[in-house]
Amino acid sequence: MNLDEMLKKEKDKIESKIKIGSEILYLTKDQCIEAGPDVKQTLEIIEKTLDAHGRKEYEMPAKIGIHPYDDVFYHAMPAYVPGQMACGEKWIECYPRNPKEYGLPQTSGLMILNEILTGFPMVIMDGAWLTAMRTPAVTSIAAAALHPDAETFGMFGCGVQGIGHVRYIVHKLKNLKKIYVYDVRRETMERLVEQVKDEVDGIELIMAASPKDVAENCDVMSSATIITRENMAVVKKEWVHAGQTILPCDLNTFWEADIQRNADKYIVDSRDEHVLFDSMGYFPDGLPEIYAETGEIVAGIKEGRERKDELIVCSNIGMSVCDVAMAKYIFDSALERNLGTVLKL
Repeated sequence: MNLDEMLKKEKDKIESKIKIGSEILYLTKDQCIEAGPDVKQTLEIIEKTLDAHGRKEYEMPAKIGIHPYDDVFYHAMPAYVPGQMACGEKWIECYPRNPKEYGLPQTSGLMILNEILTGFPMVIMDGAWLTAMRTPAVTSIAAAALHPDAETFGMFGCGVQGIGHVRYIVHKLKNLKKIYVYDVRRETMERLVEQVKDEVDGIELIMAASPKDVAENCDVMSSATIITRENMAVVKKEWVHAGQTILPCDLNTFWEADIQRNADKYIVDSRDEHVLFDSMGYFPDGLPEIYAETGEIVAGIKEGRERKDELIVCSNIGMSVCDVAMAKYIFDSALERNLGTVLKL
């Protein structure tokens, strides 16, 4: 069956629930959670998507954005992944001030998926939950590809993403013995430990005393803090050593810039997006030379770790190919479960 035949069959399935061109399905966050993939299913979806990205079987322009305040961003993130018949866009915002000033999450967003044969929108859904699910999946898959024998993992930032990373990493790094977590707020570390302790059976969870404590003791590390143009350099280059794998989710913010520039391999999820962020001033000391994209490593197109003493940095800032693939799974599941509200266009 060719792609057009598959799309026609897909259209018929959708129209058994909603009338394309005059109706659209609306899914709340709770309905997305009910319909959506669990951790293992998410890892499967994202690994398939990264493989497609590495093989260039996608269309995804670099994310564009607006910045009403210096510390916030809005991003428009369209993508098309033919192999998963997923086409749409995420509109997402990040306001680091929200939790303190308004009692709201710092990240919000909406997903729209389109029916590919006609182009009409077919579903609108919450975009924050699927973002929280797919981000640690990318980190964990990259960690397994670059450092499969790691025995220690360190997580900087213990919010939603930190919790997700600890939950996911144990599925991909099979030799883990210790997980170090660090956050500037002790109560946030305590909440993470309480929420994940039953999911990391047999692995020691350590609330680190300092960022240095994490950096000096971990084979693999990730950070999910805030993204700023200014490099905060929380982790210093003298704390990092040969043979480590570093997987930032916060661009160039958290790690001293020399760590990324001096890495033996600097890998990114999207070359185009990192170049765009460089043009916007997020790499004031210059974008490091890019060795490969994460998907190329996952697909086996480029070598990952070739020597035990390589220092590897793999920066994953989020790709819309992953978002639309996750949204397509949620949409298909919602149709099967009769979830959501049908709205008139």
